[in-house]
Amino acid sequence: MTRPVEDLPKAHLHLHFTGSMRIGTVRELAASHGIRLPDALLTDWPPRLARATDERGWFRFQRLYDAARACVRGEEDMRRIVREAAEDDVAEGSRWLELQVDPTSYAPFVGGITPALEIVLDEARKVSAAGCIGVGIVVAASRMRHPLEARTLARLAARYAGEEGGDVVGFGLSNDERRGLVSDFAPAFAIARRAGLALVPHGGELLGAQSVMETLEHIDPDRIGHGVRCVEDPQVLDAVAEAGVTLEVCPGSNVALGVYAQPQEVPLRAIVEAGIPVALGADDPLLFGSRLSAQYAAARDLGFDDPGLAGLARASLEGSRMPSRLRTAALADLELWLQPAAVTPDTPLIGM
Repeated sequence: MTRPVEDLPKAHLHLHFTGSMRIGTVRELAASHGIRLPDALLTDWPPRLARATDERGWFRFQRLYDAARACVRGEEDMRRIVREAAEDDVAEGSRWLELQVDPTSYAPFVGGITPALEIVLDEARKVSAAGCIGVGIVVAASRMRHPLEARTLARLAARYAGEEGGDVVGFGLSNDERRGLVSDFAPAFAIARRAGLALVPHGGELLGAQSVMETLEHIDPDRIGHGVRCVEDPQVLDAVAEAGVTLEVCPGSNVALGVYAQPQEVPLRAIVEAGIPVALGADDPLLFGSRLSAQYAAARDLGFDDPGLAGLARASLEGSRMPSRLRTAALADLELWLQPAAVTPDTPLIGM
């Protein structure tokens, strides 16, 4: 007897703006703007990605991501992405979405980074006002760019900081972990910290446990995007647990990018058993072909029973920046999900 993971109240804390797009949307945008897409986004979707843990594999992933991002050419395109990301998350039981965006990517088409961010925030506010889901925004700097640009983005994020849907709720750092030093981006995170934003950098996916340790030491984050490779060093695993940091684990991403060869290798159980809160995320569904519910299904395949899945969802809600009234309601509904009436005939539960 198993309960539908789509009905489980949860928060989605690791989803990138361009990577959230539906494959149909990117194809429509490409056609409308006269852009030729790679075959991997046409007939061969979802793409077979090379191991991103080596430079050539990452280049292929980045090339496809850039091709999709090039299809976003103006305000209506950006609004559509926010709206559809929220719709897809509602269908999967999300009560709160923290959508991560680097406004510099879209600035040339709308007059600058400030208008780009304001468009995203305005649509997130409209979606949130509809009442089905709250959408907060995480402004993310890129490790591929100079750390001074990260400070500019942190100051921009601070101007729009808030605690409701349609506000900036966090500041992140994304892209290839092998580029740049975490310590160089610490001043940008200090700006975000003073503004009360959640600090949510990536780390510990393409690089090993040392990447996670450096993130802890230099940024003192609230959450770490991925962080799965902390299991490679028991001392780092203990340090993450002691810090109370939530890890945004994205099983589909880990396998698609070749960090782990098989879903069974994703160390989700080891992380949870170490006492570390985990929020499952879909990362870039456009390129990985799986959304949030699939990550919970993957956890079930790893041996998490329904109370175990509820524990993951609870960690996502508690690790989010969603307003307390929304969190309280979602946690109450999570308990209802666990009640016997919610059970439907299926396969026997696997004990956690």
